[in-house]
Amino acid sequence: MENNVIIKISHLFKSFGEVKAVNDLSFQVRKGELFAFLGVNGAGKSTTISMICGQLRQDAGEVEINGRNAVLASGETKRELGIVFQDSVLDRPLSVKDNLRSRAALYGITGRSFEKRLGELMELLDFSSFINRPVGKLSGGQRRRIDIARALLHRPEILILDEPTTGLDPQTRMLIWDVIERLRKDEGMTVFLTTHYMEEAASADYVVILDSGRIAAEGTPYELKTKYVNDTVSVYGASEEDMKRLGLAYTPVRDGFRFSVENTGEAVALITAHPELFRDFEVIKGGMDDVFLAVTGKELRGDNK
Repeated sequence: MENNVIIKISHLFKSFGEVKAVNDLSFQVRKGELFAFLGVNGAGKSTTISMICGQLRQDAGEVEINGRNAVLASGETKRELGIVFQDSVLDRPLSVKDNLRSRAALYGITGRSFEKRLGELMELLDFSSFINRPVGKLSGGQRRRIDIARALLHRPEILILDEPTTGLDPQTRMLIWDVIERLRKDEGMTVFLTTHYMEEAASADYVVILDSGRIAAEGTPYELKTKYVNDTVSVYGASEEDMKRLGLAYTPVRDGFRFSVENTGEAVALITAHPELFRDFEVIKGGMDDVFLAVTGKELRGDNK
């Protein structure tokens, strides 16, 4: 497997009538990394995920999972994937345990093997207190934990999470991210994530930003922030005469002044050249929200699919 690549997408196309949902898309996901796939509503994220999972057939191009063509080796590749869809696929009248039991049976996990795996997942995701409750009686956060347990039953190598924390309370979001990080650390699991929470994308190893079915930008969060957004410098306790000496456009703020620089290196050069001015200051790097807006010209909202 070339350079530890676990998912390889090559020149992928998918149209629905006149709409080109995915238009010549190519990218790679490396084993064990947290890969963030970002885009507004209609950008092509869910269509791409459906093709990776084998639920949708591409018009052209290739999807490889672990070096195998995902269409030709669909049975093998599906066992390597665990998928948490944005909308829950659990059977609401059934209990949590019965939902998981019926899903596990599809992978040949029954009897003692099922009970053992169920115990491991109950401990990991903390749902023993409602194991016998009907899914329809669960809160959104509880249901999301069971969605994830369902995806993990067969110990997949790749966990695909489509907006996994949308609408959840902060405590449940934190629990889910603790679980994800534990799986990556202890089992080397690869996580493929779509999200509209930019603080989640900021912790990714690699980010692809999709716009109208094409890649608008890609790289590590640091690379993207360095390329697309400026750093902000705030200086406190300086006079306006001091600021004018810098020859930069600035904005007065409470107790000081604020201005933008292209990168941290430019900020360091200014600080080194004018130590008497920078007695009290802070340098803040632009965030992933700023990157997304700079790349697409759009805001990423929570109702995207």
